[in-house]
Amino acid sequence: MSTQSLSYQSIELLKIYFNSPSLELRNKLVELNAGLVRKVAHQICRRCNEPYEDLEQIGYLGLIRAIERFEPYQGAAFSSFAIPYIRGEMLHYLRDKGSMMRIPRRWQELYTKGKKLRKELTEQFGRLPNDLEIANGLDVPLEEWSECRLALQNRLPISLDAVVNNALDSSITVGDTIADPRAAELRKLEDDKMQLQKALNTLEDKTKAAIECVFLWDLPRKEAAKHIGISPMTVTRHLHKGIKQLGIVLEAKVA
Repeated sequence: MSTQSLSYQSIELLKIYFNSPSLELRNKLVELNAGLVRKVAHQICRRCNEPYEDLEQIGYLGLIRAIERFEPYQGAAFSSFAIPYIRGEMLHYLRDKGSMMRIPRRWQELYTKGKKLRKELTEQFGRLPNDLEIANGLDVPLEEWSECRLALQNRLPISLDAVVNNALDSSITVGDTIADPRAAELRKLEDDKMQLQKALNTLEDKTKAAIECVFLWDLPRKEAAKHIGISPMTVTRHLHKGIKQLGIVLEAKVA
């Protein structure tokens, strides 16, 4: 099957899934769009030491999320919508694996001794000891004890420029794995729009039309009534009914 035919089949199935989601249909969409996951996995795999197969498996989670959130009637290409989700899942996976500083075993043992010594010195002095007193008691430099304590207490994040995974020709830093706040905000807005559209699709036709005319198209109720073919009073009843139903549906989705 040609790429164009696959794309057409995918968008048609996405429309069906949007109106009537099912696990079987979602799995079919994952199968049709698996090439997107493989493409991103190859791109990221060349920049890190993570096995391609692991990245591919993580990428499918992003693809599934994209399928569940895609609005097929907005006119956007699914590939453009899905790739940020797929890439985001892979980068979050890499960040979670390597974003925290590895604590040397010596420091772990030193911190355990330091906690024990603090308790003993507290009983001896009748107050909490300072870092210098603990360092002297452990017979280590104050600087080493301070770094050890901070690292173990806070699990200090490494620099944004620190490498999470690297290869001979390129690398991925912690900074690379952090999403652009503006992109995250836009994605959240798109998600909210799609959730609202899905909720609207559960309403009766005239109730949905009333909500769209008054709140989305900003029409006066008389014009909305004319457009739908009902009375203004009936428009008001549909609005009250629709708002109540949307509240129930959206509250269930949030929960």
